[in-house]
Amino acid sequence: MRHGAGTVTAISSVERPRRTHVTRPWQKLLAVGAATTLTGGGLLVAAAPPTFAAPGGTELVINEAYGGGGNSGSLYSNDFVELYNPGPAAVSVDGWSVQYFSAGGNLGGVAELSGTVAPASHYLVALSAGTSQTGELPAPDASGEIAMGARGGIVALADTTDALTLPAGTGADALGVVDLVGYGSASAFEGAAPAPELGNALSAQRSATGVDTDENSADFVAAAPTPENSAGGSTTTPAPTSTAVPTVPPEAELVSIAEIQGTAAASPFVDQTVTTEGVVTAVYAEGGLGGFNIQTPGASDSTTHIASTGVFVYGPAAAATVSIGDRVAVTGRVGERFESTQISASGVEQLEVRQEDVVEPVAIEWPETDEERERYEGMLLAPSGTFRVSENYALNQYGEVGLSVGERLLVTPTEVGAPGSAEAVAQAEYNAAHSVILDDGASTDFLRRESGSMINAEIPLPYLSIETPVTVGATATFSQPVVVHYSFDSYRFQPTTTLTGTEDAPVTFSDAREVGPDSVGGSLQLGTFNVLNYFTSLGVDSCDPSQSYTDREGNPISANGCLPRGAWDAENLERQESKIVAAINQLDADIVALEEIEDSSDFGKDRDAALLDLVAALNAAAGADRWAHVPSPADIPATGDDVIRTAFIYQPATVELSGSSSILDDPAFVNGRAPLAQTFSDPATDTDFIVVANHFKSKGGSGEGDNANEDDIVGPAGAVGGWDGDRTRQAQALAGFTEAQRAQHGTDLLFLTGDFNSYSQEDPMRVLEDAGYENLGDLRNRTAGEPGSTGTEYSYSFGGTVGSLDHILASDAAAGAVTGADVWTINAYEQVGTEYSRFNSNVTQLYSDDVYRSSDHNPFLIGLDFSVAPTPTETAGPAPTETVTPEPTQTDGTVPGVSPSASAIPPAAGGPTPSQPTTPGNPESDGQQLATTGVELGTILPITAGATLLAGALAFLLRRRVDRA
Repeated sequence: MRHGAGTVTAISSVERPRRTHVTRPWQKLLAVGAATTLTGGGLLVAAAPPTFAAPGGTELVINEAYGGGGNSGSLYSNDFVELYNPGPAAVSVDGWSVQYFSAGGNLGGVAELSGTVAPASHYLVALSAGTSQTGELPAPDASGEIAMGARGGIVALADTTDALTLPAGTGADALGVVDLVGYGSASAFEGAAPAPELGNALSAQRSATGVDTDENSADFVAAAPTPENSAGGSTTTPAPTSTAVPTVPPEAELVSIAEIQGTAAASPFVDQTVTTEGVVTAVYAEGGLGGFNIQTPGASDSTTHIASTGVFVYGPAAAATVSIGDRVAVTGRVGERFESTQISASGVEQLEVRQEDVVEPVAIEWPETDEERERYEGMLLAPSGTFRVSENYALNQYGEVGLSVGERLLVTPTEVGAPGSAEAVAQAEYNAAHSVILDDGASTDFLRRESGSMINAEIPLPYLSIETPVTVGATATFSQPVVVHYSFDSYRFQPTTTLTGTEDAPVTFSDAREVGPDSVGGSLQLGTFNVLNYFTSLGVDSCDPSQSYTDREGNPISANGCLPRGAWDAENLERQESKIVAAINQLDADIVALEEIEDSSDFGKDRDAALLDLVAALNAAAGADRWAHVPSPADIPATGDDVIRTAFIYQPATVELSGSSSILDDPAFVNGRAPLAQTFSDPATDTDFIVVANHFKSKGGSGEGDNANEDDIVGPAGAVGGWDGDRTRQAQALAGFTEAQRAQHGTDLLFLTGDFNSYSQEDPMRVLEDAGYENLGDLRNRTAGEPGSTGTEYSYSFGGTVGSLDHILASDAAAGAVTGADVWTINAYEQVGTEYSRFNSNVTQLYSDDVYRSSDHNPFLIGLDFSVAPTPTETAGPAPTETVTPEPTQTDGTVPGVSPSASAIPPAAGGPTPSQPTTPGNPESDGQQLATTGVELGTILPITAGATLLAGALAFLLRRRVDRA
C-alpha cells in the first residue's frame, strides 16, 4: 500500500530510490518469527516465541542501529549503535570495534570500543552528528566519527579493530564478526534477507531485546529509535497517537486476500499473523525476490473492484515448493515492505485444486493515479492499450524497462515549458500518470562485482539482445499476463516467473530503429554530433591499470580517472571509432560540428591530432578524400580550454572555408568549452555564413547560488540540474560573441550548434532566443499547450523522459534558408549496453559494428538552401584581417543588448525529481568498473586512481554519468 498517492515524480528506474518503511512504535513489542499453526477449523494458534540465540559469554548482539542522526526530520542529532549482552556473564569489549559499511559493502569507518558490558545491559556507541540539532543521546559508552546511511547500510560488531572484509550475502561469516545487521538495500546481512529499510526517524531494532535468530529480516523491525547506555539511561521518543493497538490474537478466523489488502493506505492487518487462501499466480524461487503471488480465484469486475484480491507472499523456502496453479493456505505475518503489502510466510499448506480455482487476469488499461493502481497490487493483469519504451538505461543492470502508457513518449518538462511554468507542471503530471516499469521477476544486479569479479555476468540479460535492442520509442506488446508489484517508488509489471535471457518474456518489442536520417532537403546540410569522448591518446599509454573500466573477464575497456577519457587500447578504440565513422559518413552532412573530441595539446601533440585521426578514418571508410578539418586558430584562450573540445569537419567538394576559425575568450567559460566559430562559403550561391560550435557546462553536481542543484526541492517541473547560472552566463557571452562575428565577417547568416546541456525552455536557450535566434528543433517536435504531444525525436534520454540538450539555432536571416530538420535517433534511444564501453559485460554479447550507440547523444541535421534565403544584411565592420573582440561577460551576468531570461523556477507541484543515476567512481555503486557515459547529466568525474562505481543515490541507476567539465 502507498502513502501520498498521486504525487508527481518522473520515472528514474536507474536510481532505484527506496521508500521509507513506516513501522509503528508498538511493533517493537511483538516477537518476530513467532510461528503459527493452522487448526482443522481454520483458526490460528500462536506457537512459542524464539529463544535467545547463544545466550552465554561472548555473544554480544547489535540491539539497535540508527543512521538518520542530524538529518531533516531526524529524532536525534547523532547516528548510533546500541549493543546488548543477553548472557549471564560480563563481556569485555577491549580491542573490539563497531564497523560500518555502505549498502554496497564499502568500509565507512571503525569505532573502537573499551570497557565491559554487564549481563542484561546495553552499551551505546555514539557516531557522527548531522547538521540538524535535534534530540541528544544518553551519555555514550563509546564514540566514533562514522556517518551511517539513513536508509541502507551494514553494521558489524567485531572482536578486532582491524578493518573487516565482508562477503556479500552472509556477511556474518567474515572473520572477526561477532554480530552483524544489514538493513535496507544492504549487500551483506545475516540470514536470507536484510532488515527493513530505515529513515531519518526510524532505527533498526530487535523486535525483542537480545533475541537473535541470525535472520536480520525477522529479528529486526523499523521503529522510532530508543537509545540506551550501560547506565540504563535512555530518552523517550514521542510515538504517533494511535486509537488502537493491534495485537495477535491466539485464534483468528480465515481472512480473505481482499480483507488483508483493504482499501486504505496500509493493510488493516499490519503486524498480525493471519491465514488466507489463494491460487498461485507467479513464482519467484530464483533471482532474489524469494516468494510467490497468490490471488483469489475467479474473474474481477473492474467496474466494482475496490480492493486487490492478490498479494505477494515472502518465503524463499516455500517458493521452491509451489507452482503456478496450486491452491494454497498461507499463514504468516502481514507487513508493508517498501509500502507494498506482503505476507511473510511461516507456513504454507497445499490444498486440493477445485475446478473453479482458475484466476482470470484483469484486462484493463493501466490507471493514471496511484489510488486506482493500488487496487490491482499483487494481481494478475493483462495490460491493454499502447505501451512504448521510455527508459532502457537500467536494462543491462537491473533487467527493467520503463514504459510510457499511450502513443506519446514522456518528455522532459523543461523541454516544453519554462521551469516551474504551467506547461512544465502539466507535462510532469502527464509523465507521472502515464508510466510503469516492466521488470524481470528478479532483483539481480547484473553488473555487481565482488573482489573485482562480475558475479552475475554469466546470467543472460532479460529482454535485451542484438536482435531485440529495446530502443526508446519501441512499442511493447504483451503476449502473456503479468503481476502488479510495487517497489523502489514505482509500480512494476512482473513476469510470472523469473526471466533468464529473452525466452518466455511476456512482451515483444517493435523495431523502432531508424536506418538513416530523414531527408532535410536543401543544397547543403549542417549537422552536430557529440562523439562521446573520442580520444586517440589511449588509457594504456597514460594510466595505471587500476584506472580503467573492465569487462566481465577483467580486461580494461576504457579509461577511468586519468587524463584520457576514451578507449583503453587500440582494440577498444577500433570498436568506438568504427561506430562513429559509420554514423558520420551516413549522416553525410556537408559541415559537422563535433563535441567531446580530444584536445591533443594536453598530451603534448598538435591540438588537432585526434581530429586529424578521425578525418583519416572517415576518409578511409569512405574510400576517398571526402572530409577535411577546420584547423584550430593560432590563439587559444586559456579559459574554456578543456581536455575535450569542439571542432568542425566539412566536405571541401561542397563547401569552402572563408578565413580562419576563432575561439571566444570570456571568463564565463571557466568551466565550459569556449565557443568555436568558423565562416563557411556556399560556392553555388557565393554566400558566406557563420557556424559556432558549443559545449556548455554540464548539469552534473551542484554549485552555489544560482548554480545550486535544487531539483529535489523544485520537483521535475522545475528541475534544471546544477550550474544553470553558469550556463545562462555562457549563453549571454555567446550572444555577445556572435554580434562580434557579424561585425567582423559582414553577414547576418549565423548558426549556433552543439551540446548546450540545456533543454529547450530552460534559461540558457531562452537567452539565445531573446537575442534573436530560432531553435530549429521546433521544426520537429513542438506542439504548444498539449502535454505529451511534443513529438518523438530528441537528442537525449534521461530518467525516463526525452528532451534535447543538443540544438541548432539560426539567426532571423539564416532561418529563411532552412529547408528541414531531423534528429537521427541512433544513440540516446539505444540501450547503453550496446556501447563500445560496455563490451563483454554480460554473457549476452550486445556490441555490433554499426551506427547504433556510437554516442550517448543523437545527431541533429538541418538542410540549407541559400538561393531562397533573404539577402543577408551587409553589416559594416572592420577589414577581414581585423579581429573584433567582444566585451567579456559582466559579473552581473548581463550582456549589452541581450536580455537575460526572466523565467523563475518556483517549486513545482508534486514530488521531487529523482536523483542522478549511479556514477562510476562512487563507492556506493553496484555496477562497478564500467565506463561512464551521459557525462552531461552525472556527477563530477573522480580524479583519484582506482575509483570504484557511483552512488546514489543515481539511486539504483544513475547512477555512471560523470561530469566532463
